[in-house]
Amino acid sequence: MRVALICIDKPGHLHIRQENRPAHLDHIQSSGIVEMAGPFLTESGEMAGSLVILSVDTLDQARDWAANDPYAKAGLFQSVDIREWKKVIG
Repeated sequence: MRVALICIDKPGHLHIRQENRPAHLDHIQSSGIVEMAGPFLTESGEMAGSLVILSVDTLDQARDWAANDPYAKAGLFQSVDIREWKKVIG
């Protein structure tokens, strides 16, 4: 199944994102379950959240991935929404 993680950063926490970005990217690479990922941007072009599409067997696997994301561990996110997602186009 595919799962979308919709993560919104806490306001004023861009420095936390920048400090933890290398570890976050390593988490993406090493897990082997990320199909697509990228940041949400503000109108001025600053990173302000993340969209991550996972290919997993269970929602618990997605929750575990999200909980172990270095961004989450660093307290970057204001909210994390985890939803099963169906790819239709692309």
